[in-house]
Amino acid sequence: MSDDGVVPVLNYYTQIEEYFWQKRGAHILVSTLDWAVIETWQREGIPLAVVFKGIDRAFERYDAKRRGRPIKSLLYCVDAVADAAEEAKEAAAGGAAAGERTAPFLAGEVPAFLRANAAALREAAGRVAPAASASLNEIAAALEALAEQPAAQNSQNLEDLERHLTVFEEKLLAALTQAASADDLVALRREVERGLAPYRRKMKAEQLAMIEKQFLQKKLFDRFGLPRLSLFYLPVASTTPPAAAGEGA
Repeated sequence: MSDDGVVPVLNYYTQIEEYFWQKRGAHILVSTLDWAVIETWQREGIPLAVVFKGIDRAFERYDAKRRGRPIKSLLYCVDAVADAAEEAKEAAAGGAAAGERTAPFLAGEVPAFLRANAAALREAAGRVAPAASASLNEIAAALEALAEQPAAQNSQNLEDLERHLTVFEEKLLAALTQAASADDLVALRREVERGLAPYRRKMKAEQLAMIEKQFLQKKLFDRFGLPRLSLFYLPVASTTPPAAAGEGA
């Protein structure tokens, strides 16, 4: 999300996925761990151009050392993207990143998104343990209330709304973690540890912790059929708003 609270129009996940495919020279399935890496970049507000710059550097370094063996995961790019993001912050001095196109949502999109997610949570509440079910219904009611507030109608300034949605996702993750069995959680921990094992020495502790959290969240949300609440997941309208028309991507 940009400084003015507007979520990027372009599909952040898909563009990074496709760029990685192009650099690698092969169309491969992006793993759940790779998805978690992209999620951490989006959460940190790293612009696409900066992510691409970091991926370019990672491939340059890798090719120089390995010669011919392709990079299999975006995990290898984490440090290079972090370095590029830090450089971008220093260069921009708080300004918007060049080339990042953003636009407000169309009228009614945000309230409709909130109500749809509320309905999905109420439906999923019947498939989870009673304690988790209560949390899902509580958050569904909160989303319905938010959909009626002026903040949801003003697509130019959605920062505070996004903060609420982030808190709700944290509460959902806590409820699902509590509802999941110990065996399920141990199996998920093993899966993420196996995936991260080759990269642990190259990544910072905070990077590892964030990726592990996003991995666990995606797995649990998918398992229980829960929607993602962040405005980042609001589907892009097929019609481009006039203010954004003609601008470069």
